[in-house]
Amino acid sequence: MGFLEGLVDSINEVLWSYILIIVLIGLGLYFTIRTKFIQILNFPEMIRVLFDKRTIDASGKKGTSSFQAFAISAASRVGTGNLAGVASAIAVGGPGAIFWMWVIALLGSASGFVESTLAQIYKVPEKNQYRGGPAYYMEKGLKNRWLGVVFAITITFTYGLVFNSVQSNTISLAFEGQFNISEGTIAVVLIILTAAVIFGGIKSIANVSQVIVPIMAILYLAIAFYVIIINLDAIPEIFSLIFANAFGIKEVAGGGFGAAIMMGIKRGLFSNEAGMGSAPNAAATAEVSHPVKQGLIQALGVFFDTLLICSATGFIILSAGGYAGSKLDGIQLTQNAITQHIGPWAGIFVAVAIFLFAYSSILGNYYYGESNIGYIKNSPGWLFIYRLAVLAMVAFGALASFDFVWALADLTMAIMALINLYAIMKLYKIVHRVLQDYREQRRAGKDPVFNREILDDTSGIEFWEPGQVKGKE
Repeated sequence: MGFLEGLVDSINEVLWSYILIIVLIGLGLYFTIRTKFIQILNFPEMIRVLFDKRTIDASGKKGTSSFQAFAISAASRVGTGNLAGVASAIAVGGPGAIFWMWVIALLGSASGFVESTLAQIYKVPEKNQYRGGPAYYMEKGLKNRWLGVVFAITITFTYGLVFNSVQSNTISLAFEGQFNISEGTIAVVLIILTAAVIFGGIKSIANVSQVIVPIMAILYLAIAFYVIIINLDAIPEIFSLIFANAFGIKEVAGGGFGAAIMMGIKRGLFSNEAGMGSAPNAAATAEVSHPVKQGLIQALGVFFDTLLICSATGFIILSAGGYAGSKLDGIQLTQNAITQHIGPWAGIFVAVAIFLFAYSSILGNYYYGESNIGYIKNSPGWLFIYRLAVLAMVAFGALASFDFVWALADLTMAIMALINLYAIMKLYKIVHRVLQDYREQRRAGKDPVFNREILDDTSGIEFWEPGQVKGKE
């Protein structure tokens, strides 16, 4: 295991120090400018679309509702990255890592918009649902099936297997530290609970996710808000600390500046997944009248994840202090900080919260793999093997070391992101035309309805025929 850990760390050093940072920030800026700052100027439209009645209700529809698709992607986003990932970013990169998480979220939301809009454009209707995502728009948009297959294999391995081991590892650490429950016991419980839902299909996952994620997120934010209120006088100092460490001369001289950027972007990407190619798999399942609607909703998810929940965790840890040089791993650092602020019962709450957050993430991650296995080959046999592999990796994560599972996640996440970012850059011209159509219809006071005939090339688009969808009546 020692050689393997060293190899993974060496590859990560090259990918994250030189390649991913440039590509993520560069393309984030490119999409921000080309979409005319959609994540800022269209923020009110994101809220309007999210709370549209048809966005929430999926009864009688072929796919999931927009809100359920949002909940599935949020289930994958809102998890260990928000609580354990932020803690490890601060422990290694210092307070400045929070600033770089904000940067990657702000720029990444434009990338998130592009990839999720593409997922809707190239989605494929099936019996009672839709499928889609990067593998589909690589084959149908780029006319490159082999790249789609490579991506499908990569995301299945990354999310269904590696990321799920990260989630179970965090649950194991949280419960071992708080309740002294053995790793083996946690592994068995997680296997049973995960199997009960993943054998139920996408509707089952959507129904569980749309209940767990909003409730736990609201409760966690309520505790974070309380901590901020009781430490209100420290807020200016915390902001000063974040910005000073993000740009400070001392950090540049000591190498901490690079650590802050790398850890902020690593953990920011793991948490909000913008541009990575995961959220489009959920976005494609939604039934909407125009692809841009789901693109806007998924872009909002990036803000929800990083600017709200990750920031809340950061403020809790920074106001508690003691993070520098701490020997605590990830979630245990967050638990310790909340306990300092509120008392011993808060550690119990965080353990329960991380269990539900991470459990919902396991379900969301699992679906991404299922969707892409269906893309490669629609085989019940392969799907059954995949489900068994997911359960095995959930058990592995509960028993493995903290550092190794996170390093493996960083590696597979980087490979996946690079493939997807290449594809959405090549296909941006399609998104640009579709966004232009949406804005024209909104300016005319219409509820936008998409017709694929507005595009010069409609080959590969299996849905969106004239009259196939309707706007608000």
